[in-house]
Amino acid sequence: MKIKKAVFPVAGLGTRFLPATKAMAKEMLPVVDKPVIQYAVEEAFSAGIEQIIFVTGRGKKALEDHFDRSLELEYNLKIKKKYDLLKAIKELVPETGTIIYTRQNQPLGLGHAIWCARDIVGNEPFAVLLADDLIKSDVPVLSQMIPQFDKLQSSIVAVTEVDKNKTDQYGILDAAQIDKNIVEINAMVEKPAPDKAPSNLAIIGRYILTPEIFHYLGKNKKGSGGEIQLTDAMHSLLKKQSIFGYKFKGDRFDCGDKAGFQMANLAFAMERSDIKDKLLKYIKTLG
Repeated sequence: MKIKKAVFPVAGLGTRFLPATKAMAKEMLPVVDKPVIQYAVEEAFSAGIEQIIFVTGRGKKALEDHFDRSLELEYNLKIKKKYDLLKAIKELVPETGTIIYTRQNQPLGLGHAIWCARDIVGNEPFAVLLADDLIKSDVPVLSQMIPQFDKLQSSIVAVTEVDKNKTDQYGILDAAQIDKNIVEINAMVEKPAPDKAPSNLAIIGRYILTPEIFHYLGKNKKGSGGEIQLTDAMHSLLKKQSIFGYKFKGDRFDCGDKAGFQMANLAFAMERSDIKDKLLKYIKTLG
């Protein structure tokens, strides 16, 4: 089946970025001049996704407004003849019905957030994108993964090797290599201590999941941190279906981390001809 729907869990409070996120959704923090969430949405649409499902919470109105029209702003840009900016903000707004919002009314974890989208997703495979994982690549990661799903017809997740001392920050895999960039997952553990981790191969925030995952998420079983973990549900799904990992091509920036966020800004800014030279000149003075 074609992957037509993508779920974006965006209900988090962004406490690691306080005080900046006290009155601003963390997904709206800009990398250069675009909010982090916009990069992920553009990735989804470029991969052929037809419907975006935002799982939101309190304080996310700015995110919703970002993907809606602002007639006053459009009029202001038009009379000032700022046509490039006018075109840019109009392109942000997808066709009516392309974006759907649902609420996660309790902060019960990533697995619970995805479960909140079950009735909208229905009985079909779907993608999940975590905007905090910003990936710079020639081919968007979801576009790399969909052909792999088409061949394997099983759930597939983006994976990468991480520092062995940081396994307690990720879902970690016990997996076997079956192709150049594909591993078959035997087991997975949510945030294991480095001395208990089966490997340093970690799940990164891109997933294509079969609808059977909702059965396990619906059991509301709490795991690490007292939350309903997607990793735990996938571990249960493994008993019924194969799940694969895809070693994507690209550079990943953890925009949920302050240092990672600044690195992303620098990396994406270096691709901008209008600011690259000024930044390089300044960076040299920091030597």
